[in-house]
Amino acid sequence: MKFVCNEKYLAAAVNIVQKAASNKTTLPILKGILIEANNDHIRLVGNNLDIAIENKIEAEVIENGAVVISSRIFGDIIRKLPDADILLSTDSDNNVYISCEKSNFDLVGQPAEEFPSLPDVVDQNVYTFDKNVFKNMVRQTSFAASIDETRPILTGELIEIDGGKASIVALDGYRLAIKEAFVEGAANNKAVVPVQTLNEIMKIIGNEAEGSVIVSFSENHVLFTIDGVRVISRLLDGDFINYKQIIPNEYNTRVKIKTKSFLDGLERASLLAREGKNNLIKINIKDDVMKINSNAEIGSVEEKVPIELEGEDIQIGFNSKYLIDVLRVLDCDEVSLDFTTSVNPCIIMPYKQKEYTYLVLPVRLTAE
Repeated sequence: MKFVCNEKYLAAAVNIVQKAASNKTTLPILKGILIEANNDHIRLVGNNLDIAIENKIEAEVIENGAVVISSRIFGDIIRKLPDADILLSTDSDNNVYISCEKSNFDLVGQPAEEFPSLPDVVDQNVYTFDKNVFKNMVRQTSFAASIDETRPILTGELIEIDGGKASIVALDGYRLAIKEAFVEGAANNKAVVPVQTLNEIMKIIGNEAEGSVIVSFSENHVLFTIDGVRVISRLLDGDFINYKQIIPNEYNTRVKIKTKSFLDGLERASLLAREGKNNLIKINIKDDVMKINSNAEIGSVEEKVPIELEGEDIQIGFNSKYLIDVLRVLDCDEVSLDFTTSVNPCIIMPYKQKEYTYLVLPVRLTAE
């Protein structure tokens, strides 16, 4: 194998695929990146058997071939080379030679034949999302997925498609986040994708304003295609919680509040809340004022935030983190909060918008 490729293009491609190379494995081949040169392009693949990432970039291919190179070492080398053309070649013993201006590296590679092949995802159940729409769907929900490996199904997000409407849903037992959007694709479908996979998709999309994310499902895998990058991930087994049953459809108290004012007040109150138990903050809603209180051994704090109140007064407690997390990802000036009682879930939504729903359980307040 022998090819010439610009350092910047190669470094960017390696940076993407090495996210799927495994650092903790008993199979050394999975710590590597497959590099395959063919005609006018090179193909790079990382695969840890849970997620695989493939990236194709243009190159001047002098001789076709393939090899597996240590992901960590290869990535470090390419990023440190000057912004110039790189010549990479191999011999029959899978030794790798890298030259760029005055730098020359000799590395020991591994046979490409030992690298696991990618799962085959048939192009059926195909859906097309706008890049920014899909990125925001993940950004506004993934933080609510569970990190508890004893409930594996909750470490993923449910992607549910019904009649041209797509929903991404995450929950961890204390909170629930749902983001909806329109999608191109006729068939109804639902599957649970590991949240780590979706976070990688979000990183690959980056800040690009235009383009599409094409999503294809098979029985056990999902394929995401973004420009020249393909990401194949296993799906999680099991039944996702019937989240629609736990969303209240009525309220006794509704509050409209400025998002930034609410977030700023919570963040200041949380400075003491995190010194106490459960990051507890107390919210007292009365008339047109929300009082946010927190007490710890080292002191106390009270924040007052103006609101518009509809319905009954209420006093309720929350883990401050669960409120701060959602307010940080919402792109709206105002939010509405719906309450039924001090022991029932609160619903947070962007004001006069129905595409996003966040449910959070309160913390039961003890009598003082």
